[in-house]
Amino acid sequence: MLVIGLMSGTSYDAVDAAAAELRLDGDTLVLEPRGMVSTPYDDGLREALGAALPPAAVPLAEVCRLDTRIGQAFAAAAVRADHELCDRRAELVASHGQTVYHWADGGRVHGTLQLGQPAWIAEATGLPVVADFRPRDVAAGGQGAPLVSLFDLLWLRGRPGRPVALNIGGIANLTAPDGTAFDTGPGCALLDAAARAFSSGRLAYDADGALAARGVPYRPLLDRLLAEPYYARPAPKTTGKELFHSGYLRAAGGGGGYGGVDGVPAEDVLATLTLLTARTVADGVRSVGATEVLASGGGTRNPVLMDLLRSLLPEVAVRSSDEVGLPAAAKEAYAFAVLGFLTAHGLAGTDPRSTGARRPSVLGSLTPGRGPLRLPPVAEQGPARLVVGAAQMQP
Repeated sequence: MLVIGLMSGTSYDAVDAAAAELRLDGDTLVLEPRGMVSTPYDDGLREALGAALPPAAVPLAEVCRLDTRIGQAFAAAAVRADHELCDRRAELVASHGQTVYHWADGGRVHGTLQLGQPAWIAEATGLPVVADFRPRDVAAGGQGAPLVSLFDLLWLRGRPGRPVALNIGGIANLTAPDGTAFDTGPGCALLDAAARAFSSGRLAYDADGALAARGVPYRPLLDRLLAEPYYARPAPKTTGKELFHSGYLRAAGGGGGYGGVDGVPAEDVLATLTLLTARTVADGVRSVGATEVLASGGGTRNPVLMDLLRSLLPEVAVRSSDEVGLPAAAKEAYAFAVLGFLTAHGLAGTDPRSTGARRPSVLGSLTPGRGPLRLPPVAEQGPARLVVGAAQMQP
């Protein structure tokens, strides 16, 4: 089955669309990557989305507008992927949507909201769409995250030692081969917030860690940030920009600006936040006894962050997932293509060990395409492992 996976993460800068040829071969799920296209949100939508995220209070009219506009952006990305990567032969679209709120309180997740109305995708592509993946796991008592953990467990199976899969997006998360999975804390969320604030909105992020590389970590700010109670909570656990946002950073600064005192250079604050991400990720990696880290996500493109992580984990091999055949920039989009494939075959897309749910769940809601809805036969059992096959990239 040729599936398009759609993903926009907590950095909310673009819609990533990855195409994958997927097939079950006995107990093995084979994924042949067809490539990825990334379609940036237009400036107006990105600005509106940023203004609507926590801790902002947003009227329902704006929620409706965002649901429509994000759905249209996802639809455009799916059409582009079908044309450029699939020669218009895609059979299914799996859309994560854009997370705007994850209702976590008292160590439990009570609800989650992803915008991006799938009807726009189905209408534009003519294809059936699986969307709204997270709520079913939450309804079963789970955290609804990290939702890529089943993909990671299948992918890690058979590797020597104790490998972990790490994704560094706006929030960083990891999965260990015993099913332990959790968000370690902020990936790039606070870094991006600081870069925007210090540049008056001119910079969306610290490209290549260039600002952080010129700074020195500011210990008082780092100590205040590391005192966050979230880090001490046991897995499974999840967090998001409901906690780690620009207001959180200002509060950590003690009311005197991001550095806590006047005159702390922007570069020092960025260096501090980069070290915070590296420290909390490294603590998570050590807590599960990892011998290897396979990293993906936008944070892997920050060499300062990755060098810090390697220096904090000298006994662990830290490498990009690119090195083992899975494109680091597209991993989450491929993961949702897999989850959509599993749903279409009537198979569970979660492992309760990772999310804390009472039971595995078949995820998502299905929106039919233009023609009659024809799904493949229900598979008798789910895959035991995932193998990334040779890429068949379109020219």
